[in-house]
Amino acid sequence: MDTSGAGIVGDPLALPVARLALAAALGLFLGLEREWSEKSAGIRTFSLTSLVGAVFTHLATETAVGGALLAVGGVLVIVQGVLLAVRGLRTGADGSLSLTTSVSLLAAYGVGALVAVGAVVEGVTVAVVSAALLVLKRELHSFAGDLSRAELRSMTEFAILAFVVYPVLPAGERVVFGVSLEPRVAWLMVVTVAGIGIANYALVRTYGGRGIAVTGFLGGLASSTAVVGTMLDHATDRTESVSYAVAGVLLADAAMALRNLAIAVAFTVGGDSPVLLGVAAPLGALALGAVAVAAATADWRARVDLDIESPFSLRNALAFGAAFLVILAASSLAQARFGTAGLYASAVVSGLVSSAGATTSAVLLYRSGTVGAGAATVAVLLATVSSVGVKAALAFAGPRAFVRRVAVYSLALVAGAAAVALATTIA
Repeated sequence: MDTSGAGIVGDPLALPVARLALAAALGLFLGLEREWSEKSAGIRTFSLTSLVGAVFTHLATETAVGGALLAVGGVLVIVQGVLLAVRGLRTGADGSLSLTTSVSLLAAYGVGALVAVGAVVEGVTVAVVSAALLVLKRELHSFAGDLSRAELRSMTEFAILAFVVYPVLPAGERVVFGVSLEPRVAWLMVVTVAGIGIANYALVRTYGGRGIAVTGFLGGLASSTAVVGTMLDHATDRTESVSYAVAGVLLADAAMALRNLAIAVAFTVGGDSPVLLGVAAPLGALALGAVAVAAATADWRARVDLDIESPFSLRNALAFGAAFLVILAASSLAQARFGTAGLYASAVVSGLVSSAGATTSAVLLYRSGTVGAGAATVAVLLATVSSVGVKAALAFAGPRAFVRRVAVYSLALVAGAAAVALATTIA
């Protein structure tokens, strides 16, 4: 039997020719924005740069001469970038030295090299992130320019806290509060949750006025309490705003559910235990249901300005870390004394304060082997439901129509998620 084609069908990117083609395509993708911006280097230059990087890298793995060619190619890309920057300085209207195109060419060369050695995911990631940085030029400059000095200082403190503390923490498992856990993983989870809030604060600042869909969802990731408070004010002041105010609360619920889902899955990938996929169907159903109801009942073009407090604060990050440790300790003690019932009760109570903290706690207990997949899944779901209940309770300060719709839709979403959870468990 001829099996020569099995490798091609099973893994087409194992073929050098496929990697060369992908490198050229990623370079073309990187050059689209530069071509659209009418820069001196466009899609052809970028595509060829990535292709040359892939060719020289492939030769470097086959022959000794290839390594020299790869080094020479890198130097030539740098020289070309410098010449383009100097040319832009001489011909530019503002007389400034623009290095963006030059650095982008070097990134394209690196993308080609990554793909050629088989690091396809890494190469695609570099290409996508680089393209996003190029496309979001105006938004990034606007956001950075609008930062206050206090926010800039707090953001620097947060970066130090995130990236300096991590390598100092001990690797591997340690016993904390009587529970075996990984300090580095725990810290990374805290930083990730804080980073999600910071990123979405930036997006709300940039795009928040473009409609309730953006404001409600992104605001829910940054501060769901702020979303509920803002929607409550709108529903109280103007009766015609009840529909989109309800939609804003539901979208905040959807964002919260997806954040918890991302935490549960991302931080169990690569661990000793299987990925915590049991949360995917119910949390996904809750999020999709909330988005569907919001889309069907409200005009998403309604503009709502969200007054949200800046999360660029070392104090906020430390406060979340402290709350997380308290939740972890309480969950561990409750589980040790009362079993899974204690864990579930702790998840419900913790979810009233921070569903993200309760989720990270359940995931860490699962990673350490303290609880099983089923118990961790239920704990995450209970924390999420508890957070939905808090938003519904806060809405009771609003007008009757607002309260009734939020309560009914929240109950329906929770019931639907519970039904999906039961169906997947039985299956």
